[in-house]
Amino acid sequence: MLNNDLMGPAGLAIGHKTIDEIGSKLLPVSPQNYEVWLTYLTNSSPDLRVALDALLSSGRSISNIDMEELYERFFSTTHLSTQVMETGSRIAHEIADALDALKKAGATTERYGATLNIAAESLVSQTMDGDALKRLINVLASATTEMSKQNSNLSHKLAQSSSEMDKLRTSLRQARAEALTDALTGVANRKLFDETLRLRKEEADADKSELSLILCDIDHFKSFNDTWGHQTGDQVIRFVASALTKFALPDHLVARYGGEEFAVVMPRTPLKQAGRIADQIRTAIEVKRLVRRSTNETIGAVTVSFGGAIYTPGETVSQIIARADECLYFSKRNGRNRVTLETALPPVTVNNAA
Repeated sequence: MLNNDLMGPAGLAIGHKTIDEIGSKLLPVSPQNYEVWLTYLTNSSPDLRVALDALLSSGRSISNIDMEELYERFFSTTHLSTQVMETGSRIAHEIADALDALKKAGATTERYGATLNIAAESLVSQTMDGDALKRLINVLASATTEMSKQNSNLSHKLAQSSSEMDKLRTSLRQARAEALTDALTGVANRKLFDETLRLRKEEADADKSELSLILCDIDHFKSFNDTWGHQTGDQVIRFVASALTKFALPDHLVARYGGEEFAVVMPRTPLKQAGRIADQIRTAIEVKRLVRRSTNETIGAVTVSFGGAIYTPGETVSQIIARADECLYFSKRNGRNRVTLETALPPVTVNNAA
């Protein structure tokens, strides 16, 4: 993203403008928010500009949750790619060092073999006296010491390389996990949700198994957030995420779908069972009375609306998401704090009149 436009007075001006934009929206001046707004103001990412323009034109204030979602959506993959490149470079360096050590060990082994051949030829000679034998033993002892030292160095180097490779593998796994995990809640992010739903769809097609999808949304979250503040809003989002995780089955994927909305991908799960699990989650959330951590004030009950759909063989991922979303908004329009499955939706009347 850095270019000549960000150098000198022009760069200083755009930096000040970036901070002013963040301040005017009452957002934290964090490195992540700065990167999002700087990218937006320099028009370095057209897709990000479209997404942020949509938020700006919505008429509502932009929250830090919105900013987290934008950062995760447009920058986490870039950071993973950077981590992959750095790790690849370090692995290449370790391999080069190991090959160099092996090459040196090979040269030492070759010299040692030549020394042994000379010694063997000398030993079979009938003309060798005591002094010559002593010199030969000294040569063999020296060559053996050099060989032993080289083998020790090689073993140490290979052990170091093996240890470094293990660290790099762990680092890469952590980078991938961070790139696919929602920072606020610890559940899967939208990227991992999209990837998992696509793979589970392919699995359902291959195995002819059932695949259910549950979407849910925290009721009245905007007014709640405006009343109690973003930090308390974050607390509520984490609480809902933990409730979803608690009741989901081991092979289910709980993901933060966006803002205050979550999704649960349920492979090999009939829709009725998915509905029962969703209702367990709904009840567990409803009966809990939350306390604001900073002041110990009781902030009352939180409720969540749910919608569920089951995959129809041959359809697209977008179609099952759209149906689950339709069920979710049916719950929203009909009292909230309820679970609506697509089998319970009223039939659609088609008007065939000319």
